[in-house]
Amino acid sequence: MKIKKTEFPEKSILSQNKKDFDYTDSFEGELGAGAQNIDITEIGKAFFTSGPKWGKKMFALRNKVVRLFGLKTGSKTENKLTEQGFKCEVGERLGIFKVFDKTNNEIILGEDDKHLDFRVSLLFDKNKNEKDVNFLAISTTVKFHNWLGILYFLPVRPFHKLIVPAMLKNMIGQLENKR
Repeated sequence: MKIKKTEFPEKSILSQNKKDFDYTDSFEGELGAGAQNIDITEIGKAFFTSGPKWGKKMFALRNKVVRLFGLKTGSKTENKLTEQGFKCEVGERLGIFKVFDKTNNEIILGEDDKHLDFRVSLLFDKNKNEKDVNFLAISTTVKFHNWLGILYFLPVRPFHKLIVPAMLKNMIGQLENKR
């Protein structure tokens, strides 16, 4: 399965405000024809269970470091809701991720903090260009509020570009194995 960096999807809810972001990226992967009936909630749940082990360790380290600066870690909400209880509805929260929007083919997750705001789009594009081929894209946007946001994202950016494609590959594998 091939994951590729792609243009920011015009079909995404976030594309309307794309010019307002300081950083954007998008990665896309192909799902087989059997994935046609995947529900967007399944995709949202797969996002939270698809991180590579090394990525989870990086995220735990990130939480320890940013706590020193008073930034959000998600640790207060992690015990309240698990992946199993997560319904992926607008307003729900899992870790540092809040569900901001949901349509029949896209979920917008993210967080607003004092240093930056970020959004993650999970866009399921059924039969985008080819018959019997579906695409899943993970797109990220970041809006910096101050120098701390820029400084924070500097070391995060290279890891982000490694973690997101790995997550997308794992998500597609999970979703295809359910079929």
